[in-house]
Amino acid sequence: MTENVPAPSAPSPAPAPRAPRPRRRLGWVWAVAAVVVALAAGVFLGWGIGRSSATTTASTPAGTSAAQEVSACDAITVSNEVLPAVVTVSAVGSAGGGTGTGEIISTDGYIVTNNHVISAAVNGGKISVLTSGGVDSPAQLVGRDPRSDLAVLKVTASSSLPTVPWGDSAKVVVGQPVVALGAPLGLSGTVTSGIVSALGRTVPVPGDDGQTAILANSIQTDASINPGNSGGALVTCAGDLIGINSAIATVPNSAGQSGGGSVGIGFAIPSDFAHTIVDQIIATGHVTYPYFGISVAPIPPAAAEKLKVSDGLYVISVVAGGPSAAAGLQEGDVITQIDGKPAANADVLIQTVMTTKAGQKVDVTYVRGGETKTTAVTLETPPS
Repeated sequence: MTENVPAPSAPSPAPAPRAPRPRRRLGWVWAVAAVVVALAAGVFLGWGIGRSSATTTASTPAGTSAAQEVSACDAITVSNEVLPAVVTVSAVGSAGGGTGTGEIISTDGYIVTNNHVISAAVNGGKISVLTSGGVDSPAQLVGRDPRSDLAVLKVTASSSLPTVPWGDSAKVVVGQPVVALGAPLGLSGTVTSGIVSALGRTVPVPGDDGQTAILANSIQTDASINPGNSGGALVTCAGDLIGINSAIATVPNSAGQSGGGSVGIGFAIPSDFAHTIVDQIIATGHVTYPYFGISVAPIPPAAAEKLKVSDGLYVISVVAGGPSAAAGLQEGDVITQIDGKPAANADVLIQTVMTTKAGQKVDVTYVRGGETKTTAVTLETPPS
């Protein structure tokens, strides 16, 4: 699925329904309440595909590679090299189903996709993948991480499978040409091209059971991405995987409803982060993040005004002996910055946890008794 964001960032009319595919039920775009920083006012972020109802992205700086210095990728070469490793994912469960995209990352059949693409089939459902060559095979769910919206599948391979090589998203630059591959609107083997429009977008999107997933430090691209591209590959001109396409922005209609297709604002989970999550899932079947050891809630405007802060997170409780307690944080403190970022809502806490390793220190600025203080919290692996 691909997501649609209210803008002024992760994850307007409802998106146009996809043309039906045999034996597959199609998804929809959900409206999202969260605001995505730096998007133009009146643009909505929403999930583009992966579920359906049961009833129903400048100039390149000096020193970059020659591939990055061209204005556009050779899409023919990229398609020939990458499409054989891109699959259409179909997931069906008791609550419905949907289609999305995945890419094969190992010759023995491991596949990366979005969690929201396969979540309908988690409890007793069925997942299958269709290759660009037309081979339809059952897939096993190895594990998933709703928080980052990533999942790993596995198919049985009788011979070595084609793969998409992991790229280095840390080397991606704004203006760099890229290619997106996937199955928008159920149309398998679709290829679009564009550039990297921006970096470091944090996009809140709908997760499982009403929870929020976070596309942390995502790559923004203007390569056309639509419902069905979710979980698909965003690659360099060399065919290296630098992002997992996961969300799009769409323009609302006159009634303010979200939906629609690509308006040239898409978001992809960066490969360096995704690679770490995928390795954990393959090794253990799940993902473990470090923790702060605190419970927080946004302070109301009246309290923020009284404390003379623009916003903040009120510390409801502190885990005894946990990382925050060891750093001196107490119940009743108001956190105003986390790792240099304004603590406007709990999403900044979640993003910090997702992008920080256990043992690393995070600077926290807080207000206590009208006095502003700073401490360093060393994140830890949560107790089992």
